[in-house]
Amino acid sequence: MDARERKAVIEGLLFVSGSEGMEAKQVAQILEISVEDALDLLYDLQTEFNREQRGLQIAEVAGAFQLTTRLEHVPFYERYAYEPQTSVLSQAALETLAIVAYKQPITRSGIEEVRGVKSERAINTLISKQLIKGVGRAEGPGRPILFGTTKEFLEHFGLGALQELPPPPAFVPSEALEEEEHMLFQTPEPFPSE
Repeated sequence: MDARERKAVIEGLLFVSGSEGMEAKQVAQILEISVEDALDLLYDLQTEFNREQRGLQIAEVAGAFQLTTRLEHVPFYERYAYEPQTSVLSQAALETLAIVAYKQPITRSGIEEVRGVKSERAINTLISKQLIKGVGRAEGPGRPILFGTTKEFLEHFGLGALQELPPPPAFVPSEALEEEEHMLFQTPEPFPSE
């Protein structure tokens, strides 16, 4: 793999890593190169982004590299953010919103545990649409943010209070599902002969 292709991979890695970014050590492990080579590629890519005046830049924050927007473009992003949006919520955002509505207050890790996948983007979407917000901090390591629904959530769904939410779907324990699955694939007993 040549340097150009490695930089393309790094650009993709920085994109999928989101706001967490990636350390040079992580990039080196993934590309199976030395940390020094990873740093050289990251700094080269950072210089290219700046030289070409792209819409994104590579910022180094607390030892991690991340894709960020340019400060000089902020007025355009604000204009976009404050325009009325008519978009619908993605499936991921709807799932996340349902989890928050029924299990609030809940942490991001609690949401991800229920969904089984990362939910940072869906949470950020719901926050930007003012359907959920931070309502406190959980006890424990790092004191993670607890999320809950907002007044706008109630207004959007025509609810006077959270108690008006329909009951959640019945929970079927995984043991019961395994038993049903076993019965479904079990060889049937022959009928007794008369």
